Amino acid sequence: MTSQNAVLYDVRDRKAYLTLNRPERLNAITQSMGEELSAAVARANADSDVRVIIVQGAGRSFSSGYDLKIYAEAGVDNQGPEWDPIVDYAQMSANTNNFFSLWRSLKPTIAKVHGHAVAGGSDIALSCDIIIMAEDAQIGYMPARVWGCPTTAMWVYRLGAEKAKRMLLTGDTISGTQAAEWGLVLEAVPSSTLDEAVEALADRMSTVPSNQLAMQKLMVNQAYDNMGLQSTQTLATLFDGITRHSPEGQWFMRFAQTHGFHAATKWRDSGGLIPNGGGPLPSDEDIADR
Repeated sequence: MTSQNAVLYDVRDRKAYLTLNRPERLNAITQSMGEELSAAVARANADSDVRVIIVQGAGRSFSSGYDLKIYAEAGVDNQGPEWDPIVDYAQMSANTNNFFSLWRSLKPTIAKVHGHAVAGGSDIALSCDIIIMAEDAQIGYMPARVWGCPTTAMWVYRLGAEKAKRMLLTGDTISGTQAAEWGLVLEAVPSSTLDEAVEALADRMSTVPSNQLAMQKLMVNQAYDNMGLQSTQTLATLFDGITRHSPEGQWFMRFAQTHGFHAATKWRDSGGLIPNGGGPLPSDEDIADR
C-alpha cells in the first residue's frame, strides 16, 4: 500500500481501493484530496490488473465535506468583495471534475459509505456508479441552507425533481436506510456487514472483462449526458460560487470567523434563522441556546 497523503491506494484481487485519508478531520475535503482522488482513479484505469474501483473513508466517516476550518473559518480562497466569478468557477469546476473522474472512469466505481457522506462528501459518493451505505450512515447536503450548491448536480439525476427539492430546500440528511428506500443509493446494510456487501458486489463485477464493463457503463452514462448532465453541472458550479459570495454567504463566513466553524455549521444545520441580505450575527446567548 502506498500513501498519496490524502488518499491511499491499494490493489487486491482485481479491485483498487481508494481510501480518503484524513480521519482526524472526518476526511474533510481539501484541494489536494480532490487532485489525489482523480490521480488515483487514473492510476486504477491504467492498471490492467484492476477491474473495479472501491472508494471508502478511513476512520469514523466516509467524508464530512469540504474542510470549513480552512475554507470558512480561515477564509482560504475567499475573494472578498471583488469577486471574480470565472476565477471561482475555474477552481470549483476543477474540484467537480476531480470528483467526477469516478463517474467518467471506464472502470466501475463503488462508494462504501459509513458514518457520514455529507456536503462535498456526498458529491464524491454520488459521483460513483453505485453506492452501498451502512443503514445508520447519514447522507445530505447541508450547505444548501447557506454557502453551497452541489456542483455535481447528482441529487436530481438520482432522485428526480421532488425528492431532490425535498433534500436541497431543507439541507436535511437522511439515513442509509431511507436513502435506499428512495433510490438514492443501491442498498443499505447493517454496518457490521458493509464490508462484506461491497466485496461481494465488487467480486461479482471483477469477473467480467474490462471492455464489457466499460461499454455497459458508457452506454448508461450517455443517457445522462443526453439529459443535460454537463450543462446542469456548469450552472450548479456557477451557483455554488454565488452562494458563497452572496450577502448571506458572506454572513455565514463572518459567523465562522467570529465564532468558529463548529458554531456556524451547528446554527445552519439545526435550523437557525439565516437572514435574507445577511445582517447582524446571532448573539452569544442565541448561539448558546442553539
